[in-house]
Amino acid sequence: MIHGMADAPDPAPRANPALAVDCDICGGWGTVITYRGSHELCPACQPHGDQSYSDSSATRAE
Repeated sequence: MIHGMADAPDPAPRANPALAVDCDICGGWGTVITYRGSHELCPACQPHGDQSYSDSSATRAE
């Protein structure tokens, strides 16, 4: 029996590389890898990097 490819994991969030230049946390990539192995925006250099990428319903009261 032939099996298809497994579903791809969630895509890495789109980081702004201009903001990531010279960032010591992400090394200029704009994303960091969590202890669970998922990519998230760097909390130090990316706007909204402190919010989870997979939770699109998150809103912040400002």
